[in-house]
Amino acid sequence: MDYYLTPERLEEIKAELSELKTKKRIEVAERLKRAKELGDLSENAEYTEAREEQNQVEMRIVELEDMVKNAVVIQKSAGKDNVQIGSTVEVEKNGNRLKYKIVGPEEARPEAGLISNESPLGKNFLGKKKGESVKVKTPGGESVYKIINIE
Repeated sequence: MDYYLTPERLEEIKAELSELKTKKRIEVAERLKRAKELGDLSENAEYTEAREEQNQVEMRIVELEDMVKNAVVIQKSAGKDNVQIGSTVEVEKNGNRLKYKIVGPEEARPEAGLISNESPLGKNFLGKKKGESVKVKTPGGESVYKIINIE
């Protein structure tokens, strides 16, 4: 599976991965060691919690390693004629102008104008050209967006 990421987000993921592999693993190992020293592991809540945390850390490391390995870095798409991942799209809807940047699902934050290429809006924008209108079905009905500009 490909993960579409901006260069900045990829660096954030690499930093988190490094933090987990070094500091966090050591912290959890220390907690496990202290918990084992408390004695009977079958009734040791401290040990159980530390093992759960260790499992979560290891699962997150695997997830992040997969993201880094399968990252597709989104480059700025300046001068492109149609909308693609990485494009910033200026649209008009009901007389209001809005700007969206098309990103991968891992970076989507609609409240900040970052929409996923897999979202209904993002999917419908992909491949469209300046001046085209896009109809998108929403829970409130159908909305029409006119593409004003592509950056």
